[in-house]
Amino acid sequence: MDFELPAELTQRLADLDDFIEREIRPLEQQDDNERFFDHRREYARTDFENGGVPRPEWEELLAEMFRRADAAGWLRYGLPSAVGGSDGTNLDMAVIREHLAHRGLGLHNDLQNESSVVGNFPFAHMLMEFGTDAQREEFLEPMLTGSARIGFGLTEPDHGSDATWMETTAVRDGGDWVIDGAKRWNSGMHSATHDVVFARTSGEDGDARGITAFFVPTDTPGFSVDFHWWTFNMPTDHAEVTLRRVRVPDDAIFGEEGGGLAVAQTFVHENRIRQAASGVGAGQYCIDRSVTFARERHTFGAPLATRQAIQWPLVELQTEAEMLRGLVRKTAWELDRVPHAEISDRVSMCNYRANRFVCDAADRAMQVHGGLGYSRHTPFEHIYRHHRRYRITEGAEEIQMRKVAAYLFGFVGPRKR
Repeated sequence: MDFELPAELTQRLADLDDFIEREIRPLEQQDDNERFFDHRREYARTDFENGGVPRPEWEELLAEMFRRADAAGWLRYGLPSAVGGSDGTNLDMAVIREHLAHRGLGLHNDLQNESSVVGNFPFAHMLMEFGTDAQREEFLEPMLTGSARIGFGLTEPDHGSDATWMETTAVRDGGDWVIDGAKRWNSGMHSATHDVVFARTSGEDGDARGITAFFVPTDTPGFSVDFHWWTFNMPTDHAEVTLRRVRVPDDAIFGEEGGGLAVAQTFVHENRIRQAASGVGAGQYCIDRSVTFARERHTFGAPLATRQAIQWPLVELQTEAEMLRGLVRKTAWELDRVPHAEISDRVSMCNYRANRFVCDAADRAMQVHGGLGYSRHTPFEHIYRHHRRYRITEGAEEIQMRKVAAYLFGFVGPRKR
């Protein structure tokens, strides 16, 4: 076994760093754009008077970053060449996402809304796998260039992880469907042109079959964005949405009628391994910053680094980082070679452990840095607030552990040795 990264991937990381230094860092530093990343970041980004959504100038900066990254051939790296990508593998993307997060906060890889010079586009993969030719024509390129934005409406006020019990319904009426229900944490709704809404179209509560995904234009009569939930990490783009007799045509169905959960699973599966890789990178950043600080900071006449109370927690975290890095990269490598369902349990292992690890690393960094670590003049509170949500979204860690248990005990999937 050879655990060295491929030479061409190592070169890509160097080329990516060069692009960031030439094109992105100068943009971050001009016109006081650093206010979006220093201690002012939460307030510079958030339109508190308009529901807590992102300020237009913040999103304009991100849009310029996207344009530069796309022009340089980086933004679509993980997408197929047919849509302008570079056919980047799962291993490529895992290594790149870790690398970008390890660089720390910056315009190159912002945490709050997952923007990056190397984009993560789960909707693009969903469209390519489940969309019709007309849907791909309507949404794919506009979504990548920013002229269209698609929300994701799965969770409901009374149903999160138990999605098969959702209460939103869609009923046939002639050649149309009429949707009634409500969605919570509906992402992207402050600027979405369309929302992918999941609704039960057949079957009974608890049935996996019978849930259908629909593309719903956000200006459709009866579609209401009621308010945005203010979250631990601000600004927010997670809305409460109500659908009252929302009418859409039959060709609004996304994927197979009754097979909407397969569409949803593709969305979360694409995110899980890449979130895990980002968690490893951001956690390693917290460790590295803490080690540097502990070597430089003197208390009672000696460096903090000489204190066992400082050393041992960081040793534990560094050990976990090394183990997680190996598991994430091996799992990403396997995702390029076998059907995803065969190793879905290992994807869940990577995700829930990495999400927990980076929260622990950010918390420990605050402790090592003392009062400075608690301040917004260091990045650790921002890293913690961002990654803490991943212990709930894309499958709460309890759901992911349940997935691992199902494979481990042979209830689903291949029985483990």
